[in-house]
Amino acid sequence: MLILFNKPFGVVCQFSAHENHPTLKDYIAMPDVYAAGRLDTDSEGLLILTDDGRLQHRIAHPKHKEIKIYWAQVEGAPDDEALSPLRRGVDLGDFVTQPAQVKIIAEPAHLWARVPPIRERKAIPTTWLEIRISEGKNRQVRRMTAKIGFPTLRLIRYAIGAHTLAGLQPGEFKILAT
Repeated sequence: MLILFNKPFGVVCQFSAHENHPTLKDYIAMPDVYAAGRLDTDSEGLLILTDDGRLQHRIAHPKHKEIKIYWAQVEGAPDDEALSPLRRGVDLGDFVTQPAQVKIIAEPAHLWARVPPIRERKAIPTTWLEIRISEGKNRQVRRMTAKIGFPTLRLIRYAIGAHTLAGLQPGEFKILAT
């Protein structure tokens, strides 16, 4: 079984109780399913869960090169030159990222409001980026955009491989046969 879940902002990617945040158990009441990868508490979007350990490993492990598509709302207005380090790979200190595919996009259509909303500054614009990577290490996209001077304000994982968020509102999931 494969479950596509639109993880809301503030939800922790675990089934055990958490003292400060809701968890996956508050949304998905199914035994013996596990997340194939993670999203940090401050990120939103696609999380895949499965009851198949081999499938979970194939989806989550970087050696399988599953492309992940993120929508990042960043502070500031980067141009193509400012984004070029992301396309070459960024040294984050503990590792150098693989080259990412990055482009500036319009705010995604049918995007839900985030609760709570991001902070907005009247004098500082924001820009939406589509970032495609095959890694997905801890807070990687946030660290990449901060490293080039455009901190991420909102991060949504839209796709993992062929699976997308299409048709799922925050907190909703759908079950696919494997």
